Amino acid sequence: MSDVEMDDASTSSKIYDPDQDPEEKREVRKNYRSLAKTVEGANPNDYTAELLMKQVHQADLLFDKVKGPQEATLDSHFLLMASNMGAQKARAMKSGSGAFDVDEFVAKLVTFMGGRKSLEDQAENDPDVEEDTDVSLEWAKIGRKALAKSRRVPVMSFMLGPLSIEQKKRTTVKRAKLEKNKEELRKPQELKEEDISRSQNETTKNVAVLEAILNDIGEQVNVFNFVINPNDFAQSVENIFYLSFLIRDGKVAFETNEDGEPVVFTCEQPTDKDYAGGLMKRQKVFEFDMAVWRRAIEVFKITESMIPQRPPAKTRLGDKWYG
Repeated sequence: MSDVEMDDASTSSKIYDPDQDPEEKREVRKNYRSLAKTVEGANPNDYTAELLMKQVHQADLLFDKVKGPQEATLDSHFLLMASNMGAQKARAMKSGSGAFDVDEFVAKLVTFMGGRKSLEDQAENDPDVEEDTDVSLEWAKIGRKALAKSRRVPVMSFMLGPLSIEQKKRTTVKRAKLEKNKEELRKPQELKEEDISRSQNETTKNVAVLEAILNDIGEQVNVFNFVINPNDFAQSVENIFYLSFLIRDGKVAFETNEDGEPVVFTCEQPTDKDYAGGLMKRQKVFEFDMAVWRRAIEVFKITESMIPQRPPAKTRLGDKWYG
């Protein structure tokens, strides 16, 4: 088999296959869960690196049979746990029995470069020599030792941290107090419940007006022709609101006629007996915005409002009226 054919075979084995043998899928999931169960909850001190590498190798062999997203998820879950286990073991590693001793390292380094031997020779020749006498060290010797480990040329690099650290002082900003002129201060007007009142019960009054107009018409009428005020969008919305009370109480019926036109008309109000006999109330959501309002005026050629224009409502707050 050529290299190209081998690459195609290895690639085709990892292609997503929704028709993979169910028994093979169950076997792959079982093995992945077994590996994950071994790693999960294990003590890093008792878990050897050889065992972890062996399990990762088993996962690599299982991955050749992975052809679905669920099995791939199990593979990634196991690799994540194995990575965490390796990181825990790396953090638990210690160099020697304790911390790094700088003085001991320098002493051994001086001895290796012949510094201590030279001191001993000088002491034998001249007993009055002091121990802190400057001795030339064989730096080339330690250089040759280091060269065996790395041939990288030392280069200039940035220092870790700034040259000087200045402690930041927190500056406090004093806020000037706002001095208010006491003569300009005004006490808010106290309002009691009886001070807030409407000039009349507008809702009850306007609902009665709409009912009287429909009774005078005495027949079906297009709902848009009835509620729309071509000169006032806000009052058109109010008319729909008042009409909803009549429909809710069963005094007005809303339906679609044979021509598909929505109409309203007065009807006999249902009794409790009618509801007990199976009559049910139904709710409808009526969408009405300014675009619908303009379109209805254009389509139905509405020039006048069937419901008289109402004056703006007024509310009394304290001793003043607000429109």
